[in-house]
Amino acid sequence: MFASIASSAPPPGWENLPFDATKCPVRDVLDHIGDKWSLLILLTLVPGPTRFSAIQRAVPDISKRMLTQTLRHLERNGMIGRTVYPTKPPRVEYALAPLGESLLVPVMHLLKWASTHHDEVRRARNRFDHAQQGGLAIACRV
Repeated sequence: MFASIASSAPPPGWENLPFDATKCPVRDVLDHIGDKWSLLILLTLVPGPTRFSAIQRAVPDISKRMLTQTLRHLERNGMIGRTVYPTKPPRVEYALAPLGESLLVPVMHLLKWASTHHDEVRRARNRFDHAQQGGLAIACRV
């Protein structure tokens, strides 16, 4: 079933990519933006500057505390900017920073891949879970 994995060649240019697991830039970046909420928030900001309450409405199930934390992490990592307007009450808007905008191209590739393969991933997950449940049932009978 997985014969293609062993025989598939890496994509062109793969051998020229630097890889050092101790200093991996992908790992470092994903540690900071690969959580449950960051990409959803970044995608919410694509149309333009957005207020906190609008982000919260656009991202289902996120708590105020988690949204605040995630926005701070994204700001700290240069992905978004925060603008406070001197009004009463103060108005705050969040927008993609140039670094965050530059992330949109690879994110769009990821979204396309996920959309294309989502059903396949779900089927694989179901097969795995079903096999694990079967294994558990056998282990419990012993």
